[in-house]
Amino acid sequence: MKNRIRNKLLSLIPGGAHTYSRGYDQFPFNSPEILLKGKGSYIFDEVGNKFLDFSMGLRSVNVGYSEDFINRGAIEQINNGNNLSKPSLVELKAAKQMVSLIKSIDMVKFTKNGSSAVTAAVKLSRAYTNKNIIIRCSDHPFFSYDDWFIGSTVVRKGIPEEISRLTLQFKYNDISALKKIIKKFDKKIAAVVLEPATRTCPIPNEKCCGLVDCKFNFKKEDNFLKQVRQLCSENKIVMILDEMITGFRWDLGGAQEFYGVKPDISTFGKAMANGFSLACVGGKRKIMELGSIEFKERERVFLLSTTYGAEMSSLGAFLKTVEFIKKYKVIKKNWETGKKIMNMFNSISKSSGLKDYVFMKGFACTPVFYTLDNKLKDSLVFRTLLLENMIKSNILLPNGWLSICYRHSDKEISKLALALEKSLFVYKKALMNGVKNYLKGDVIKPVFRRFN
Repeated sequence: MKNRIRNKLLSLIPGGAHTYSRGYDQFPFNSPEILLKGKGSYIFDEVGNKFLDFSMGLRSVNVGYSEDFINRGAIEQINNGNNLSKPSLVELKAAKQMVSLIKSIDMVKFTKNGSSAVTAAVKLSRAYTNKNIIIRCSDHPFFSYDDWFIGSTVVRKGIPEEISRLTLQFKYNDISALKKIIKKFDKKIAAVVLEPATRTCPIPNEKCCGLVDCKFNFKKEDNFLKQVRQLCSENKIVMILDEMITGFRWDLGGAQEFYGVKPDISTFGKAMANGFSLACVGGKRKIMELGSIEFKERERVFLLSTTYGAEMSSLGAFLKTVEFIKKYKVIKKNWETGKKIMNMFNSISKSSGLKDYVFMKGFACTPVFYTLDNKLKDSLVFRTLLLENMIKSNILLPNGWLSICYRHSDKEISKLALALEKSLFVYKKALMNGVKNYLKGDVIKPVFRRFN
């Protein structure tokens, strides 16, 4: 029966998955309904069908699925008890590792998901500044499932208006707009929250070289992130960099190292433990220690208090992930793989006569692809068509971006190229004859929409 497994999931789990980005409405109709396992850069459905994956656990898997070396680190800690009654040795080792990797971090607190980490950063900012307003970047799609963020989106049912009013928005790479907001709400702003980068570089578009291999010297030259840093410092506002996606992809020291900027607070997750459940918030000691307990008579912040925040298996996986990344130069290799894919993608699109309609841009370690319609407008309909046809070649692409892992090799690039050629053949016919004549299933939908 069609959608049998989907219907079972929906009957037991609201939305049918534990993150909306894994919902059935985010993938084409012919993608696997449920998965059994993953290995390397491949995933397998419940009956053993094999798919080349470019989502990689929603960008949480930087090395590869079920990596034996990393698994052994987790298993060792499982055998040590996994969750003890007091802080564990691996907890201390992991904290030391994180502080040594990220120059802006003096102290760190682990948790199980990115939402908790970013919300903890917001709480710290408000406590440190005694101010309430948060300004978040509107170009960056997700910071937290908590009210302070969701109340600023279109999916705000269940969130009091007075909470929504405390979160304002600004556009990435528009420092003048951010200045105007800060001036208007003078001395009321606790923090500015943004990702270091997503689809575009932190330099104005007119200065962007547009090359896959960027030649801009971010550390030496001025950029948007440095301007935000200066603006926050001048106005006594906490700068929060959310590195859930960029961390352990741009640079082992984070994208903040790549771009030459030091935030007050940073958050990390996803690829830091190669898919194991781990995230963290870290930052300057004078801010982080507000959540501590040793200072007599000081009012403290109830920061993060989670039974499983320092689960030993995930921390063991984190330490082994860092070791693996260093030993095999994973980040460098992933950038190189991404460059090959971007060049291949755009070359095939050009040779198909579709360079203005289907193309890839962004950062090579996690490139973004665009799907335009006859009017050269970004189109979810045409994107769905492309994803449907890629699935026919047993390749799973997420909605608009690719996640590169260490186990993606030239062999996988060749498979992607062959599938893309076939898919663009259909795409071209859809542009000429109408996309509805070729689309088989429902159009994928935005995660953030007011109505289902």
